[in-house]
Amino acid sequence: MVGAVTDLVLARHGETRWHAENRYAGRSDVELAPGGHRQAAALARWAAGAGLDAVISSPLQRAVHTATPAAEAAGLPLRTDPRLVEVDFGAGDGHTREEMTALFPEALDAFLAKPASSPLPGGETGPDAVERVLPVITEALAAHPDGRVLVVAHQTLLRLLLCHLLGIPLDHYRAVLPRLEGAARTVVRPAAHGPAALVALNVPC
Repeated sequence: MVGAVTDLVLARHGETRWHAENRYAGRSDVELAPGGHRQAAALARWAAGAGLDAVISSPLQRAVHTATPAAEAAGLPLRTDPRLVEVDFGAGDGHTREEMTALFPEALDAFLAKPASSPLPGGETGPDAVERVLPVITEALAAHPDGRVLVVAHQTLLRLLLCHLLGIPLDHYRAVLPRLEGAARTVVRPAAHGPAALVALNVPC
């Protein structure tokens, strides 16, 4: 990471129509539910006075529709970056835990035991996901030193990123960070050397 003092505000997209069914939404382009749009509006109210320097989003519509009101409220253009898409859950995408138990029980058990290093069948590993998202963060820090950058992305990708920045083993992301709430803010301050500082976690708007 670069030696900048930048507040990195990480926000999961708002609630989608799959949330109520607890379906894994990876690369599927699921739309926001009405509650998700309300969460996006709340994030925008916060963004209006947050002193943001940039807003960057995953290109998946659930993230774009969460980030767009915030960018507009802050008077900033929204930049989307394909490296911010959710972790690829492979054969698990679109399925509930119960459905996966019926389809591939052993692979699901391995994933639940070590979710970063034992991905679901055909899925992406945690280290691979971190490797693709880290350049986005490094570029944002370099472009906005001493600034504040809002990144709107996805729960699993953000939890893996947080574990990497905080020096936590990636396979612990589900245990240490069991859930990021929709449009809630987690703030980290990356350091030039060593782990980042966790300034806030899961703050609702």
